[in-house]
Amino acid sequence: MIELPSTDVDLDRLPTDDDLGRLQFTTLLYYLHCTNPDNGLVRDKTEPNAPASIAAIGMALATIPVVVERGVIIREFAAKITRKRLRYLMSCPQGPEPDASGYKGFFYHFLDIETGRRVWQCELSTIDSAFLFAGALTVATYFDRDTQDEAEIRQLAMALYERADWNWARNGGATLTHGWRPESGFIPYRWRGYDEGLLLYIIGLGSPTHPLPSESFAAYAETYEWRNMYGRELLYSGPLFTHQLSHMWIDFRGVQDDFMREHDSDYFENSRHATYVQQQYAIHNPMEFAGYGEHCWGFTACDGPGWATRTIDGVDREFFDYNARGAPFGPDDGTVAPWVVVASLPFAPEIVVPTIRNFGRMKVGMKRLYGFKPSFNPTYAVKDNPTGWWVSPHHFGIDQGPVVLMIENYRSGLLWNVMRRCKPIVTGLRRAGFSGGWL
Repeated sequence: MIELPSTDVDLDRLPTDDDLGRLQFTTLLYYLHCTNPDNGLVRDKTEPNAPASIAAIGMALATIPVVVERGVIIREFAAKITRKRLRYLMSCPQGPEPDASGYKGFFYHFLDIETGRRVWQCELSTIDSAFLFAGALTVATYFDRDTQDEAEIRQLAMALYERADWNWARNGGATLTHGWRPESGFIPYRWRGYDEGLLLYIIGLGSPTHPLPSESFAAYAETYEWRNMYGRELLYSGPLFTHQLSHMWIDFRGVQDDFMREHDSDYFENSRHATYVQQQYAIHNPMEFAGYGEHCWGFTACDGPGWATRTIDGVDREFFDYNARGAPFGPDDGTVAPWVVVASLPFAPEIVVPTIRNFGRMKVGMKRLYGFKPSFNPTYAVKDNPTGWWVSPHHFGIDQGPVVLMIENYRSGLLWNVMRRCKPIVTGLRRAGFSGGWL
């Protein structure tokens, strides 16, 4: 059981299993505190009046087994909370109207947290909808008891997933588009090359109603880039989160597709290499940013100090707002994201644990509500900040889930074990050509 976090923490010995449990609990509180109790929609971030994020809702659903198994909420009440959220999502209006919640079974990226309708003329997002569906499949698989509430969860979750028209989202091509807007039609970008889209295709391939054809995955993978970085051979993607989000649900150890069989590897081992590449980049620190080193790294899509240029010690530095930072080829502005390091625990605990210990000493929120602040930048000085440099003022719903779920996969393998029993995931993996390992 997760205990309430204590302030009596010895930072020199962090993190033990109990410490990881406390970090997991405080991070998890985001989904309890930042959820509208009327409808189950989850705020995108802690900024006042922020809308709901459909991906954050999916991650909140995925954390429900952790909430139950770690004794935070009893199973019967967790089931009722889950059922209410799914009922609301199924009732949200779907259609081509610009103020609907979604279309063709997919959802808009951001929704009004009170009405559930589209905000900001945002896009209908295939990837963010995939995270919602992954969360729905999680609770559909986990809640397997013969009770009225759990049976309804299974029915609602599968109905939510099965109405997505994956072939419409291809817009006549082999690969999936990034999304659609009622004002302008399909977004001209497609999911190709290695990234978090791995999960997107597996979920689309596993659909029992509108499945993607197998050639869609082959088209996604045909632009993969195999590279040598710091003496490591791996499938390249710069931001570290792209090597993690699919792994929150799927245990890729020993499970290979055609590409990984050809390179005598698997996606889990690839993520391990990517984690080491990030650390090595920070050690080399080619742009000489402040703080980087063996125990200070983690470059990913995250909040930043803002779009600005400063001259620091005679060097013109360009800084970014929210941006997809990556290593070793950038972009990089000196911003580090602790959450993405924690989410690599299952891949490389021997370098992640000492880095968490270091972050714990840096006054970036390990012992505070919601856990670590999502990002910080020691190069960007801020006079009125206790650290002396920029720290993100907000927490984000899509950053909390990876911390909670990957700590749990590291501690117990809970999500991986649940999703091994998920028929659409197993079907999607097989249609994509995966075999071996537990599969």
